Amino acid sequence: MTSDSRLRLAVIALFVTVVALCAAGIWRYGYGQALDQLEKQGRADLALASDRFTGQLRRYQELAVLMADHPTLARVSAGRDAQAARALLLEAADKTGAMGLAYVDASGRILAQAGNAPRDPAQIPAFTRAINGALGVGYGRLGARGGRAYIYAAPAFAADGLVRGALIVLVDIAELEWDWIGGQPPVFFTEEKDEIFVSNRSELLFWRARDDGPGYSPANAPAPDFTTHDIAGHEVWKIDWGDYLPKRALHLTQDLPVIDMTGHVLINVAPARRLAALQSLMFAVICLAFGAVILQITERRRTLARANAQLEQRVTERTGELTVTNRALRREIRERLEAEAALKKAQDDLVQAGKLSALGQISAGISHELNQPLMAIRQYADNGAQFLDRAKPEKAGENLTRISALAARMARIIRNLRAFAKQESEPVARVDIVTVIEQVLELSEARLEADGVTVHWAPPQAPVYVMGGEVRLGQVLINLISNAADAMSHSPTKEISITVTPGNPVVVEVQDTGPGIDEPEKIFDPFYSTKEVGSTEGMGLGLSISYGLVQSFGGDIKGRNTPQGGAAFRIELEAALETPPAQEAAE
Repeated sequence: MTSDSRLRLAVIALFVTVVALCAAGIWRYGYGQALDQLEKQGRADLALASDRFTGQLRRYQELAVLMADHPTLARVSAGRDAQAARALLLEAADKTGAMGLAYVDASGRILAQAGNAPRDPAQIPAFTRAINGALGVGYGRLGARGGRAYIYAAPAFAADGLVRGALIVLVDIAELEWDWIGGQPPVFFTEEKDEIFVSNRSELLFWRARDDGPGYSPANAPAPDFTTHDIAGHEVWKIDWGDYLPKRALHLTQDLPVIDMTGHVLINVAPARRLAALQSLMFAVICLAFGAVILQITERRRTLARANAQLEQRVTERTGELTVTNRALRREIRERLEAEAALKKAQDDLVQAGKLSALGQISAGISHELNQPLMAIRQYADNGAQFLDRAKPEKAGENLTRISALAARMARIIRNLRAFAKQESEPVARVDIVTVIEQVLELSEARLEADGVTVHWAPPQAPVYVMGGEVRLGQVLINLISNAADAMSHSPTKEISITVTPGNPVVVEVQDTGPGIDEPEKIFDPFYSTKEVGSTEGMGLGLSISYGLVQSFGGDIKGRNTPQGGAAFRIELEAALETPPAQEAAE
């Protein structure tokens, strides 16, 4: 392990330790804050339970005070109406739910009773206090089963102001507990001997305070596990007192001097611990995530620094190699540019060769077209000379007019030949496709007449402008017409139909009545031909050249067989925008 790796591990360990210590501090602080809130809630619950308990006892206190001076009980003191006194006490016990009522004279002898009563009232401190003229209170277990009872002893005064006896009221504690046993939180009340006398958890009854510190344990059973902790000024018990008591509880007390008892409540601190743990966990997760991000950024920077150093070294090493490679590339580029220029020239020469080949095929007809007007011109010239000798100038003038028309026709044919044969280098421009078709038909007229081919062509009424080159479009159409004438050489019917459909794109279709195309998918491949091997009629480059020319205009050309027989070629060309009126006027 390198020193750099050991340093990184030490920094990581230190960071984790600091985060753990801070998380523990946050847990402690959050736990204390949560215990503060639990204490407020617990004291409110304990006060509510204490008020409820003392309120229920106050009912019997008022009963003892109000009935002590009842006239019926006064007559019992004089030895009269004992039966009426018992009936009175029984009625009061039935209505109030008291464990028992007893009217006792000053010596402690019971004169009348209803329900349970102490065996020897004179031995009860509450009775002694009542004989002395004050309200006596007490509590204890009565009877063979040791039922818990709270005792009220109210003095009964004679007419002369002396105490003639006392009314003792016994309150059944179990009856009072019935409504709130099992409620939350656990609450219990201890008497002066620190014994649990009242509780909403019956399993805690009669537990006594431990001799070795806080907490309680059963009187006749081993003491359960118990520890106490002081957390942020709060007394937290860790106990194992049964399934219905919390394992960790906040212990709160409240003195109740009115009933001579102390109230206790145990508040479950599990929610506080969960809240504190959640806070500390969130802090730890955020810190660790932040640390992980910082570590990742640091590692990335270190990795980038190493990579940059390696890259610089490699760049230095590769610079020399790239210099040599660049020289080789420049030389290769120069060679490729030269090869591309040679290829372009070869393509142009091939296109020109295709045009010259087409001219060669129609040369015989063109010769006839030129020779026939020349012979006619010679004859009209001879006739004109004779008409002049015979003094017929009007006849000579007619011959001269015919000679002029024939010369114009010859000039038009020669002009079309020169335009078709020249090497066109102009870019794509606006061309009238109708004019191009008529020029091509004029050039091919002699050959088509010689082969007996009928052309069906109905030009549109207005020009149809497309984007293309006039000479190159003428070459495409001459190739299609020549191929159609060659294909129909042995056909009984020889007809070519040419149509132009305006729109965008403009569609030009050339259809013949020949045998059709054997393999339409190969028709535009270079050197593909259906003519016999060794034939002088072509090398199979015409349609391939035509395809390339149409593609250069941004158009498309397709070949297919028609249902009635024969082949049809469809040329799609981009329509040209109409010439603005101002430009037309300028032209």
